[in-house]
Amino acid sequence: MDDLLKQLQRLPPEQREQILQKLARRQPASAREKAPAESAIPRVARQPRMPLSFAQQRLWFLCQFEGQSLAYNIPGVLRLDGPLRREALEQCLNTIVQRHEALRASFLLEADAPIQVLAPELAVPLPVVDLQGLDSAAQDDEVQRRATQEARTPFSLDRPPLLRLTLLRLGPERHVLLLTFHHIVFDGWSIHLFVRELTQLYAASMNGTPGALPELTLQYVDFACWQREWLRGDKQERELAYWKKQLTGAPAQVALPTDRPRPPVQSFRGDAVSFHLGRRLTQQLKAVGEKTGATLFMVLLGAFAGLLHRYRAGDDLVVGTPIANRGRRELESLIGFFVNTLALRIDLSGDPSFLQLVERVRRVTLDAYTHQDLPFERLVEELHPERNLSSNPVVQVLFALQNTPAGQIELPGLIVTPLEMPAVTAKFDLTLLMEDTAEGLRGWLEFSTDLFDPASVRRMASHYENLLAGIAADAHQPLSALPLLTRAEAQQVVEEWNRTDVVYPEQDCLHALIEAQVRRTPDATALVFEGQALTYRQLDERANQLAWHLRSLGVGPESSVAVCLERSVELVIALLGVLKAGAAYVPLDPGYPAERLAFMLSDCAAPVLLTQRALASTLPPSSASRLFLDEAGPLLALQPSGPLALALSPDALAYVIYTSGSTGQPKGAMNSHRAVANRLLWMQRSFQLGPTDAVLQKTPFSFDVSVWEFFWPLLSGARLVLARPGGHQDSAYLAHLILQQRVTTLHFVPSMLRAFLEQPDLSGCSGLRYVFTSGEGLPADVQQRFASRLSAQLHNLYGPTEAAIDVTAWHCALP
Repeated sequence: MDDLLKQLQRLPPEQREQILQKLARRQPASAREKAPAESAIPRVARQPRMPLSFAQQRLWFLCQFEGQSLAYNIPGVLRLDGPLRREALEQCLNTIVQRHEALRASFLLEADAPIQVLAPELAVPLPVVDLQGLDSAAQDDEVQRRATQEARTPFSLDRPPLLRLTLLRLGPERHVLLLTFHHIVFDGWSIHLFVRELTQLYAASMNGTPGALPELTLQYVDFACWQREWLRGDKQERELAYWKKQLTGAPAQVALPTDRPRPPVQSFRGDAVSFHLGRRLTQQLKAVGEKTGATLFMVLLGAFAGLLHRYRAGDDLVVGTPIANRGRRELESLIGFFVNTLALRIDLSGDPSFLQLVERVRRVTLDAYTHQDLPFERLVEELHPERNLSSNPVVQVLFALQNTPAGQIELPGLIVTPLEMPAVTAKFDLTLLMEDTAEGLRGWLEFSTDLFDPASVRRMASHYENLLAGIAADAHQPLSALPLLTRAEAQQVVEEWNRTDVVYPEQDCLHALIEAQVRRTPDATALVFEGQALTYRQLDERANQLAWHLRSLGVGPESSVAVCLERSVELVIALLGVLKAGAAYVPLDPGYPAERLAFMLSDCAAPVLLTQRALASTLPPSSASRLFLDEAGPLLALQPSGPLALALSPDALAYVIYTSGSTGQPKGAMNSHRAVANRLLWMQRSFQLGPTDAVLQKTPFSFDVSVWEFFWPLLSGARLVLARPGGHQDSAYLAHLILQQRVTTLHFVPSMLRAFLEQPDLSGCSGLRYVFTSGEGLPADVQQRFASRLSAQLHNLYGPTEAAIDVTAWHCALP
């Protein structure tokens, strides 16, 4: 068995694939004795209108659906060095066109169904473009430009021929031949046939010998007719039953880590990055396969699935792979669209070792080969996936291991070399193409430019190489332990990005940071609300008086104070006063239902409730003592206005904010002074508020965003501007307030930001410096709309209430 595996590994991939397919299809001897001999594909009578194969039919429908898509163009570029006989080359090319009916086909709609028409004769011109007047560098640029232009020029399926030829003359003995085919008449195997026949015919022409090729007993249309008959009845039902069972419950899409959201309609524009694995690593990977009875194809596919899994694509992946679909000998010499796609469902659950994963891939692959005869198109029809112009059905990621490229092909007096040209289209979101060459494995990652940036895909290719190197070193490792990052990336992520240590006042609590600002700018305006204003000294003194009074009521460290107030000057004094008393404040939104307020009051067991007389009738009964701040002025004026001599640990609680809770029962999320101070000092270090800044406080104080809105401006010397109660829901009012108070900084949830940006006149908002969003996902179109209407910076924040407000931040700068 080991010797057999080694021999298989040495074979070119497509030959190895065919052998594996035949082995997978072999039946026991007893079954073979009873099975009838496989009948030959018959040649059918030619009619003016001929049917399409299943693959052609689906591709025809896609082309009608998507318009003149470039995704199905197959370009080729051949460099021809030596004395070229153009007339002989043109004759040879047309001999191939005459030899293969598929190259003379066109596709029409008749009686609501597509048909193909085969032209009895068809001459394909070979125009010559003379580039001899350009220098070498300019010639290279022009070759690339014209090759790219050819690849991007669509075909009309109803106008034959569905191939184009152009000869570029670079010098008397230097030419480049551009060939472009439509996939509906051509596939990867056909490329090798075309080049082989062209070289045979041209060599015969140069040598003056007969250039006859072996007669073709069949044409592609014979296969198309036979396929439709062959897949009738039980055969088709057995194949469909297998694939439906295999793919039931599979995810509709692979969750790829894209750089951009998927557009509503995919453009099929693409690009590719290339990479190379050395001979030593290639041999090591083949040895890994030999340990498990797997081919190199299975090892590379398993590693690719492992890479996507590590990119959080999930435990259940469907990866497509093309097969030649030429298992019958009589099909091996035909040009046409034979290739089929197998949807391989790979199980990556349980963090398997790589050897365990390869065994899973081996079983899935061999089973798929056994059931390869069902056209992918029939499977898609049967599965009825939701029609979605933004992605391909069933398969969005493809993997292929291809034949070793031919390299230079020597002819009498002429050397033919295939040239690589930049990819301009992508049929799938992501395609990994590998080639096993004498120098080792070569790879190309072709990607949709709708979704990915080249830099991201280059990084992906680098990660794939690292993963393969880790597999070669120890394939017994679980997937989660295999290396992914390069040494430079590991240095950046683990060390450079992790250098987040910052020196900040270890012993200072939140209110102490504000008191320090009071000492710096006592007479600057600290707070503005509806015509009222307080300086930093006035705000500090009134908060101190409240703190002294709370202490007299028994409030102190380890206790909490409930606060139920409308947005007002008293609200800010209440929050700061509670902190100065050493307690944690518990915000109770006056708009909450009475049952919710009752639960929160009971759960937090606050001994004191700070509120307003107007809210008394809406508050549920509780054991907390009530202090109506709008009436308590004379009482609080009796208290000292100086600070309390209170030693409070930075680890003491600053606030308790209740969330809805996963069960619907509110849960109190607690945060310490140390955590909040760290968060606010980061914000000040990053954005540098100063005395000319004004922060608009409009978020209901039952949400943690309000914490930075209240306290960041007060510790940085800026002005805190309060919106009127309910004003956060009125975009016109907010726009006026921003202008009136010269607001520079504010926060929106994305849905409110969208509404605000629809205000007809935002000219008064030109003074905005920073707009922060959080609380919801920020759609790309809102970011773009923001950039078109405001000049401020947009920053997207995220964090659970249990954290100190936010844990991630992103500057939404458009390229």
